[in-house]
Amino acid sequence: MAWTWPTALFFAGIASALAILALLHVKYPSTPRTGALGIETMRGDRFFISLLGSAFINLAWIGLTDAPQYLALIFCALFAFCVFRWV
Repeated sequence: MAWTWPTALFFAGIASALAILALLHVKYPSTPRTGALGIETMRGDRFFISLLGSAFINLAWIGLTDAPQYLALIFCALFAFCVFRWV
């Protein structure tokens, strides 16, 4: 992988999201909840599920379509919203 500015911004975004989640956990402790998957998840678990799912959405987008990659961002945002709301 080439370390370019977009790559650095991506990892900086992930790191800042993790820092924000840590601050939220200190200020507003997360409680486990059972959602559509039937397992107890916390805020960090849902974040990890949304990151993992977004990676697969982007890989599928690259492999199955010729559309611009930024359009996959819409599907990733919708997926993350659904995960945080219902999982």
